Amino acid sequence: MSLLDLFNQKAKVQPPQKRGDADDQLDVYSGMRVEVTTDAGEILFVAKLLGLHGDKAELHQYSESEIAQDIGTIHARIRGYSDYERKAVYMEGVIASGPQRIWQVENLTVVRVGNDRAFFRLETNLEATATTFSGLGMGERPCKLLNISVGGASISSEHRYHEGDKFLLKVRLLEDRPESAMFAQVVRVIEKDGGRFEYGCRFIELTEPDQERITQNIFAVQRQKRKRS
Repeated sequence: MSLLDLFNQKAKVQPPQKRGDADDQLDVYSGMRVEVTTDAGEILFVAKLLGLHGDKAELHQYSESEIAQDIGTIHARIRGYSDYERKAVYMEGVIASGPQRIWQVENLTVVRVGNDRAFFRLETNLEATATTFSGLGMGERPCKLLNISVGGASISSEHRYHEGDKFLLKVRLLEDRPESAMFAQVVRVIEKDGGRFEYGCRFIELTEPDQERITQNIFAVQRQKRKRS
């Protein structure tokens, strides 16, 4: 399959089965990507919520983290993001560290659901490129990566894109790591002074390994920033 075919094909995904039968049941499901923070809002790690059974589950951590695995049991806030409904689900629970970066969760409770951003967003100001594969404006153009999360990014560019446009975003988040490449779709357009535009984008066609690599790089950049400060 060519790169262009992959870019144009639509993902064929089936919505997961929701927990519970009520119409207002929030969409919490095994396989949901979650961000785990302390009650004070300090980010701990990013993980996949698995083994959901009643108010218990497992968090399979796939982000690098500076926290010790032997911290014991703590109360945590867990923000999940539904890829199917584009909503953030806010939960709380008691987590306990385990082997191989697997955390046990008990007393898992859904607090609320919202349409706001679900994941930690890293502020940046990095050189990047956006490549379109069709239309009159096809080709590679420079842009600035303003911020990035597991699910999307914001860029600044002099080129005019429109809501729904797709491109391949390439950026090197760290000098000692390979360049990251993600297919993105414009979901928000903001016209700025000086003939520039800012675009809010969501990542599309991401595989699980892609999500893990993005997360690892985001946390690595965050750690570097903390060391410099």
